[in-house]
Amino acid sequence: MDITGNTLFIPGATSGIGLALALALKDRGNTVIVGGRRTELLEKIAAAHPGLGTVRIDTTDPASIQAAAKDVIARYPELNVLVTMAGVMRVEDWHAPDTFLESAENVVTTNVLGPIRLIAAFVEHLRTRPDATIVTVSSGLAFTPLKVTPSYNASKAAIHMLSESLRLQLADTSVKVVELVPPSVQTDLLPGQAENEHAMPLGEFVAEVMTLLETRPDDREIQVERVKFLRYGEARGDYDQVVATLNGTDPH
Repeated sequence: MDITGNTLFIPGATSGIGLALALALKDRGNTVIVGGRRTELLEKIAAAHPGLGTVRIDTTDPASIQAAAKDVIARYPELNVLVTMAGVMRVEDWHAPDTFLESAENVVTTNVLGPIRLIAAFVEHLRTRPDATIVTVSSGLAFTPLKVTPSYNASKAAIHMLSESLRLQLADTSVKVVELVPPSVQTDLLPGQAENEHAMPLGEFVAEVMTLLETRPDDREIQVERVKFLRYGEARGDYDQVVATLNGTDPH
């Protein structure tokens, strides 16, 4: 993926990684449209960042995705990059179904069905562009589980395999598939995460991502150094140790 000259739509980019990445890409000369559910928040973002496009979209609602896709393609026919950023993370206790089922269903709807529906809504248009990219967003937790977020871990593992599969299917088209694999980043994805000293500062994460996009444009996965501990535990042969360390059960 080239670092400049693109027209990108990033649903789920009204805060956190999505908004920070949108602004960094805009600063590099790209046309960027962000999507979110709250109209008033979109209006504030547009006022604070002139030139940044906004579209209302609820990625849990198939009708909203279809309406937003029609709007974006009509207003920005040069669109060539879709970043499926929207996602939620929930702490769950699976000892009793009444404590986790609703949460788990919401996570799967947002994190798995959302990207699937977004890609379905945009892939036909993207195939008409001479150089297009779908950017999926998984997580280091797709490869090493955090005990308290089982549905989130599973949803991101699904996104990883979806990305691998789509890359194979779309190899005969102009559409590339790139997977962004974040570690824990200081955002509001979970309560208190923005202040977690063990999470990667948001500015550092986005700066490293932009450097990787610029220097390694053909990579299939965008992996900052911090995520490789989780990403490659099984390949290194220390998976059990990585799981124990992540979940605070490491006896060392």
